[in-house]
Amino acid sequence: MHRQGDVLVVPLDEADLPAGLVAAPRDRRNRMVLALGEATGHAHVATGDRVSLLCPPDEPDRLYLVIEGYGRLVHEEHGPVSLSPGAYRVVRQREYFPGAIRFVAD
Repeated sequence: MHRQGDVLVVPLDEADLPAGLVAAPRDRRNRMVLALGEATGHAHVATGDRVSLLCPPDEPDRLYLVIEGYGRLVHEEHGPVSLSPGAYRVVRQREYFPGAIRFVAD
């Protein structure tokens, strides 16, 4: 398990990946963004060799990483996190706000 700020990357068996995943949308700079900082505009981005960011077709915010080579998580305000080959589920930290549960604003 790896954490970078408000993003948690949890390893899972590739057999446990949901069926029918598609490539997740990339941002305007063609980056694989796991979470975009609403407060700063900075982003948690997956980089590396043979790295795929996937999601169910109808849920672009439910993300999975598949790394076949080497991978890294990078962010302007955090040190890079190395990721070993394998499959991962991406979890965004949430916080309680009176009347709602929301994603943490980075």
